[in-house]
Amino acid sequence: MPGTETSLLRFSTAGSVDDGKSTLIGRLLYDSKGVYEDQLASVAKASANSSGGVIDLALLTDGLRAEREQGITIDVAYRYFSTPRRKFIIADTPGHEQYTRNMATGASTADLAIILIDARNGILPQSRRHAFIANLLGTRHLVVAVNKMDLVDFDQSVFETIRSEFSAFLKKAGAPEALFIPISARDGDNVVSLSSKSSWYTGPSLLDYLETVPAGAESEYLPARFPVQYVLRPDLDFRGYAGQMASGVLRQGESVIALPSRRRSTISRIVTFDGDLAEVRAPQSVTLCLSDEIDISRGDMIVPERQLPHVTRRFRAHVVWMSSKPLEAGQTMLVKHTSHQVRALVRKIEHRLDIVQLDKQQTGRLDLNEIGEITLDAHRPLFFDEYSKNRWTGGFILIDPLTNETAGAGMIIAAEGREETRGPVTAAERVSRFGHRGAVVCVEDMDAAVFLERELFNLGCNVAVAGRLPSNAATVLYSAGMLAIAVGPVMPNAIDARGLAVAEVLELLEIRGVLTGSRPRLIEGDGI
Repeated sequence: MPGTETSLLRFSTAGSVDDGKSTLIGRLLYDSKGVYEDQLASVAKASANSSGGVIDLALLTDGLRAEREQGITIDVAYRYFSTPRRKFIIADTPGHEQYTRNMATGASTADLAIILIDARNGILPQSRRHAFIANLLGTRHLVVAVNKMDLVDFDQSVFETIRSEFSAFLKKAGAPEALFIPISARDGDNVVSLSSKSSWYTGPSLLDYLETVPAGAESEYLPARFPVQYVLRPDLDFRGYAGQMASGVLRQGESVIALPSRRRSTISRIVTFDGDLAEVRAPQSVTLCLSDEIDISRGDMIVPERQLPHVTRRFRAHVVWMSSKPLEAGQTMLVKHTSHQVRALVRKIEHRLDIVQLDKQQTGRLDLNEIGEITLDAHRPLFFDEYSKNRWTGGFILIDPLTNETAGAGMIIAAEGREETRGPVTAAERVSRFGHRGAVVCVEDMDAAVFLERELFNLGCNVAVAGRLPSNAATVLYSAGMLAIAVGPVMPNAIDARGLAVAEVLELLEIRGVLTGSRPRLIEGDGI
């Protein structure tokens, strides 16, 4: 639950160059006592040469030499700190457009994103870009920190103008409602505690909000998905499937299906180094043992029998393109999805997204840092959910097969084309296809059988005249989901339709639960 000692919040910072992201994170680390003395001494020494002895808190996160020399963040810097109320993992992401791909990487696992805006400069294209990407990546909470308010004398009108304009942008983009906070990262105003310099602001301080915003545990309430990483067979007596729960909960004794084979089994053991568990929750890593011997390998997925994901080769997705080499239709890429990697053809680039005007532009390619919608055809089926429903099984990365470079990050929008199915055809699949269950219908003679066959066939039923059937043949047709019309004496478990009109046969099939869904159109006819 939020607000407890064990809760964890992952958040990222984003914004344009020099908006103060690293300084803000440094302030949070410094004021929460999350900096070791040797780190602070190192930063103080580096600050003496550049800022006249005043500690430059940005250096606590800008750890690369190139970053310090240029005064910008290049890589994603992950930092950890905690307060008595919560633990935090911070991803300080780059602001420069050239490193948008790094920003997307840092925001991909965040529960919350802090978008910084320089009060002097107002809203810049990169501010919109980062907010748009954070929303696209499924970030549930947004904070817009209007920084450097001390340089505009904490003018409320400046803050309100930015809030009004950016709120309109976020609403148009479909993003969640954001909390706007006026801050000075350098001086600490409204960062850890409220400042008297902005008496007109009535909301919480940044840290107070971070400590209380709901976070985590979302993946536990999603359908269970267990991508298999390794098959463990140390001896003839043990066979287990190791991996990390992507989402949901699985329990010992639960009925599951292995994809893509669609073979059914039950979970016999949930094995860990510290002993067996009764259940496993995301994101725990465990080894599952099944009660049946099933051919399962790396890249397969174990899911609950009644909560199947999409299983298909073709799908549409949003893509953040991260390579200097453009993405064009007809290219073959490697798709890395959960523990599965497969080749895929870029079938079509649907459009490019203009993150400033929020409109769709027709194009035949995506260039570095552009965002677009594409359709992919995978060489083998993928097992996924839409990203909007499950970011853990709806996300993937695109890899250049020649250079092995990570070229793009994708979020699946929807499945396209026919769902892939393997293994035995189930009774439920037959009912879904034909609209009825299997049954044997008995009539008096062949003329009546042919007449009834035609009428039921015209209604779309899977029906055939079987003549004078032995009982074992009738069972085969019944099990195959067919309406088999038999001639002669009524067999056990068959439906007696002798002397009935077609409408009466349909009525009887409904009563016996053979017909499903809406009742078929009745056809007037002679008795059979």
